[in-house]
Amino acid sequence: MAKVFVAMSGGVDSSVAALLLKREGYDVVGVTMQIWPQPEDKEKACCSLDAVNDARRVAWKLGIPHYVLNFRDDFEEKVIRYFCREYLAGRTPNPCIACNRYLKFDLFLQKALAMGADYISTGHYARIRRNEQTERYELRKGLDQTKDQSYALYNLQQDQLQHTLFPLGTYKKEETRKLAQEGGLPVAFKKDSQEICFVDHSHAQFIEEYLQSPLTPGKFVDADGSVVGIHQGIYRYTIGQHKGLGLAMGYPVYVTKIEPESNTVRVGKMEELFQDALLAEDLNFVSGEGPTGPMKVQVKIRYNAQAVPAVIHPRAEGKMKVVFEIPQKSITPGQAVVFYDHDIVLGGGTIR
Repeated sequence: MAKVFVAMSGGVDSSVAALLLKREGYDVVGVTMQIWPQPEDKEKACCSLDAVNDARRVAWKLGIPHYVLNFRDDFEEKVIRYFCREYLAGRTPNPCIACNRYLKFDLFLQKALAMGADYISTGHYARIRRNEQTERYELRKGLDQTKDQSYALYNLQQDQLQHTLFPLGTYKKEETRKLAQEGGLPVAFKKDSQEICFVDHSHAQFIEEYLQSPLTPGKFVDADGSVVGIHQGIYRYTIGQHKGLGLAMGYPVYVTKIEPESNTVRVGKMEELFQDALLAEDLNFVSGEGPTGPMKVQVKIRYNAQAVPAVIHPRAEGKMKVVFEIPQKSITPGQAVVFYDHDIVLGGGTIR
């Protein structure tokens, strides 16, 4: 009987993943990762004390062991500091992708295998399929397109996919809820977490409190280079932002570029947000091999965006130029760009 360590966050999805694997005959072990000190132990936080207790209650209901593993130092180094560092550099990070890459599918996987697991599992809505012709594993979109989480998993590699199970990949969210209710799981009616798990209020407030650093005001500059206002720190802004700028220019303005070297935030009209290409770095291709020449793909430039047609062009130093058929709005440095062949995740990288 194959042993599976399920990363249980105390939410509905990971709880039902454990339920399904138990029904399929796996030897299931529940594991909750403690990743960040929560003074108030927010109910919504995925690994707060409440979440640990919820996961423990679900494990008891399922009749499976439950362990808590401490990854706080690793989470602070790989996610929190990265999060702050990126915002201070004028980029917009994706902490969930970093958590998947360094915590769930690296450190947790290593720990699970060392403790005798054959697989790990999570509640992600994505699918894994072994291609018998190529003898490689494919990462595919979840069948529920409204919940598909493959975008946040593009960093997975062959040796990780080989030891990973995604039981929810063929389910819709409402089906998952129904399974939780029918199975009598104590979290069946628990709300989904919507925000960054370690941020209470705004990301800017979190950065200021975590780094204990003073505000660093700078200039708002328009397309002509004229100073049109004073901002309160570049980490407070992201490309395409319209609200909260505090500018009265007689027409709607948006953040079009952030320049950390000069501590400047450029603003302009909506049409200035559209670009027909981007450059990506820190690439990963799920198969282990990227294209050697131009390749037609579909591309997502943010989590909830639609995949759009584009051509990717390999560049020197491990970078990739992405040219869109139709110019895209608010291409944001620091975010992930993910390449698809229909429902197959080819890979992706970080927008430069």
